[in-house]
Amino acid sequence: MFYLLNCFIQMKILLSNNDLNEALYDVSNLGFVPTMGSLHNGHISLIKKSLKDCKKTIVSIFINPTQFNNKNDFENYPKNNKKDLSILKNLKINFLYMPKAKDVYDYERKSPIRLRKKDKILCAKFRKGHFEGVIDVMERLTKIIKPQKIYLGEKDFQQLFLVKKYNPKKYKAKIISCRTIRNKNKLAFSSRNKLLSKKQLKIAEKISKEVFFLKKKLSKSRNIKKLLSDKKKRLTNLFNIKFDYLELRNTSNLKISNKVKNSRLFVAYHINKIRLIDNF
Repeated sequence: MFYLLNCFIQMKILLSNNDLNEALYDVSNLGFVPTMGSLHNGHISLIKKSLKDCKKTIVSIFINPTQFNNKNDFENYPKNNKKDLSILKNLKINFLYMPKAKDVYDYERKSPIRLRKKDKILCAKFRKGHFEGVIDVMERLTKIIKPQKIYLGEKDFQQLFLVKKYNPKKYKAKIISCRTIRNKNKLAFSSRNKLLSKKQLKIAEKISKEVFFLKKKLSKSRNIKKLLSDKKKRLTNLFNIKFDYLELRNTSNLKISNKVKNSRLFVAYHINKIRLIDNF
């Protein structure tokens, strides 16, 4: 049985795999936007891209427990289903998939996902098991939904990189990378931003501006390592934050780079207990 939300086109809300299989039985040229809800302008840009490219678009809302290495982080992850439904209604998507954990984890893997040693960098170093959970759930959702295209944002570039690398080719889903969407103060839109107070949000915006302009300075620096180290110390003292990393890495393999060309500046830091990531 389908649960329908009346709008200009009929958006079908699929609450089980039976619903999904029935709805997608004869659908081709399907675009898929995976989310954990608490939708923002970044998600909206991915959905609009799918709507433009594909005949049909499906969005999932599923807060995946296996990618959280902190129980409190999982429990406190921002949720607003009412607002999410309103946004998706206005966008006129075709399908919304809101599964339970038993629908996604309906089988046991024959062997666990293991990251290669060279991939245990950046967030993989600081969030043990996080990307194993991401890769697992993306493989499962791809197998269940069988889309032709999957839309992921560059805001979490490492996630995009690893999903592309580890997602089995047998599912033949093309992963489409989409640019990061930012507010006027250079801060990337993120569901976690909603956990910040107004004061903390202003700090995050100032840090984004600092890192954005730092990237421009790196091309003129003869000692990139020292410049990054000095910037970390300055921002730590100025805003009382804790860095996990501030590193320049090559976009093709994520190795540490000493050249700005074909590289991105990756940052992860904590404002109190809220962890934010970005790349420029």
